[in-house]
Amino acid sequence: MKTQNIAIIDYGAGNLGSVRNSFAYLGACLATESSPHKLCDYDKVILPGVGAFGDVVGLVRKSGFDEAIAKFVKSGKYMLGICVGMQLLFERSYEFGEHRGLGLLKGEIVKFGEDLRTPHIGWNQNFFASEGANLDKQKICVPPHSLLDSVPNGAYLYFVHSYYASNVDERDVLAWCKYSEPSKSHKKSEVEATRFPSIVAKDNVLGIQAHPEKSHKIGLQILQNFLSL
Repeated sequence: MKTQNIAIIDYGAGNLGSVRNSFAYLGACLATESSPHKLCDYDKVILPGVGAFGDVVGLVRKSGFDEAIAKFVKSGKYMLGICVGMQLLFERSYEFGEHRGLGLLKGEIVKFGEDLRTPHIGWNQNFFASEGANLDKQKICVPPHSLLDSVPNGAYLYFVHSYYASNVDERDVLAWCKYSEPSKSHKKSEVEATRFPSIVAKDNVLGIQAHPEKSHKIGLQILQNFLSL
């Protein structure tokens, strides 16, 4: 594999250290980039994110990274959003108000229903759209993607989130997850599972709702696949 110039975006918040350590384990050295003007100098970029959507997107805009990200994506180079970083890729979020996202993917970020325990925290399975995981909704053909090479269908990843992407273009969804843990005020029998996109891709824009840096072997494989794109 040729040497790549890869950056993790530092807009003032985010899970920079753990993500950087995971890539270092794979033999990749990530630059921490706090200057939006330098973003297009890189071959690939990582958009991390933890916390509330409105706070995070506010920091991204205040630092000027919103325009830099749009320019980078337009260049055709790969970008990976992680956790809230993935949520930022969509059009808007309704977390503590309404907030405009980066608009790189169709969809909006909404909260799990009151019948479900939040946050959704822990390990959960991910089922590939290319293996038919989307067919209970509508028959959209989603081909296999290199981001999931050597990752088994139904693989477990580690999640920590209370909001998820809804009203998406299902052609952009590589993997789906279902969450059905009831809240304290509801019984298991009263809860209907919520199905949400866990891994997305549209051209060179990629996103994962789970934390690959906390997902052991499977998470590392996904990050390795990103390096190989």
